[in-house]
Amino acid sequence: MAWVYLTIAGIMEVVWAIGLKYTQGWTRLWPSVVTIAGMIVSFYFLSQALKTLPIGTAYAIWTGIGALGTVIVGMFFLGEPRDLLRVLFLMCIVGGIVGLKATA
Repeated sequence: MAWVYLTIAGIMEVVWAIGLKYTQGWTRLWPSVVTIAGMIVSFYFLSQALKTLPIGTAYAIWTGIGALGTVIVGMFFLGEPRDLLRVLFLMCIVGGIVGLKATA
């Protein structure tokens, strides 16, 4: 279950990272509420995963899922660049996540 919790935590990190963009400095109520809720859920599931997973592995994978997901959402839904180097470096993050999972 720890890996499921960690995956949920990573996905919720994407939610709050994207939501943060729409809070406009915490001046918009509903984007701020969604962002704070995403943070709470993300930290909760990360804490549950940490009951059994090593902190270094879990934290690296959590931030990796968050970074990867945020960049992908940015590229496909927010008009951010999709050049070859960005995709190449995203694949490096994926390789790191897979490698850490394989060694945990």
